[in-house]
Amino acid sequence: MSPGDLVLTPGGVRFMGRRFPCSIGRGGLSAAKREGDGATPRGVHHIVGVLYRPDRVLPPSDFARPILPGDLWSDDIRDPAYNQMVRVPHGFSHETLRRADPLYDIVLLTDWNWPEAQPGRGSAIFLHQWRRPGYPTEGCIAFRRDHLAWIAARVGPGTRVIV
Repeated sequence: MSPGDLVLTPGGVRFMGRRFPCSIGRGGLSAAKREGDGATPRGVHHIVGVLYRPDRVLPPSDFARPILPGDLWSDDIRDPAYNQMVRVPHGFSHETLRRADPLYDIVLLTDWNWPEAQPGRGSAIFLHQWRRPGYPTEGCIAFRRDHLAWIAARVGPGTRVIV
């Protein structure tokens, strides 16, 4: 491990000499992640992208892409585009990325079950803003807004997320 790794600990995520409180999945940690279990998958994951809401925040990094109206994330195991970013109209189950709440104003994408997704192994493990301290996610790792922005400005493609 290095200071440039995001390391999940019982006291939060360690990164670049700091510790950030966070929330994890309602299903706890899992070595056998499945779609819909609410668990945060154990392992070494990598940051593969950053998304942001251009109507709400400035780009947090040079490689960040804007979340546009109609951007979705497929979470349907029957979908050929399972665990991929897709656009409307989309005839399979999906998650809307451009949300009314601020949870996805900044999203760090991980390589969990990506790019070659195995159906049912779980989709969309993001690092995003929390709803409130201690409120569990559906499997993602969530942070206070200013902490997430600080982290997003310092990660790069390939930054490790160690769970």
